[in-house]
Amino acid sequence: MRRSYNGLKTAVLLGLLTALILVAGYGIGGSSGLIVATVLSLVMNGIAYFASDRIALRAMAAQPVSPWQAPQLHAMVRELAAEAGQPMPRLYVSRLAQPNAFATGRDPEHAAVCVTEGLLRMLSPRELRAVLAHELSHVGNRDILISSVAAALAGIVTSLANLALFLPLGSDDEDAPNPLATLLMLVLGPVAAGLIQLAISRSREYQADADGAHLSGDPLALASALEKIEYGTRSMPVAADGSLAAQAHLMIANPLAGGGMAAMFRTHPPTADRVRRLRELAGHRAGRTVTDRPMRTFDLMR
Repeated sequence: MRRSYNGLKTAVLLGLLTALILVAGYGIGGSSGLIVATVLSLVMNGIAYFASDRIALRAMAAQPVSPWQAPQLHAMVRELAAEAGQPMPRLYVSRLAQPNAFATGRDPEHAAVCVTEGLLRMLSPRELRAVLAHELSHVGNRDILISSVAAALAGIVTSLANLALFLPLGSDDEDAPNPLATLLMLVLGPVAAGLIQLAISRSREYQADADGAHLSGDPLALASALEKIEYGTRSMPVAADGSLAAQAHLMIANPLAGGGMAAMFRTHPPTADRVRRLRELAGHRAGRTVTDRPMRTFDLMR
């Protein structure tokens, strides 16, 4: 029931983003603006569909790892992928010290999973397996494509708002930009698009937590991993103006610095809420952090 609700919610939110683009285009440039907005939407969605994986992996400076380089990591993912009925994804490791992970690719046949060296150092084998199950759930649910399309659509709204700065206001031409519509789109458009994008991202994270917990059979391990990752990302935040910022919505935890009002615009639900849901899923109202031996990088990379 929850899966169908999340799917409907995502479809509605994507529809709202598309409608916002068309309204923005028409409000800013009339019929011509509507055509420009439509073309931009098609082009950006094409880029998101075919190139999102390469863009994300390049931003993370991720390197592919073979079964000979990381036999245990490959064994974990292979077992989980078989359990999920999915093809084996490509595996990558980023040298980033911050603990994090993400999946990318438009469908299971073109998927890649990336983990950071910081994640390999911090998590136990049990916790790492739960994180990998979460990422494979994103792949199976086509969340990477959905998130990439949402990010592209939100970017179009922002681009149209920036374009409005260079358009003349006030004209007798019926097809000229409406000054009030232009002003509203300039101020409110990017905010609305961003909030819709974040709602999509947060909805998909909750679903991947639940599906990943089911795939691994260990909700408490994922809860423990999320707590450790939250601590690690707070200790080693990534600058919001870096190349990684555009890929933040793909990560298992928000990698960016920022608090206070910035928390409203985070791409992920609060970790405490995710942990609570996972513990309830496991049938525990109060859980404890898993104390397995932390996995050292060379355990999986030799």
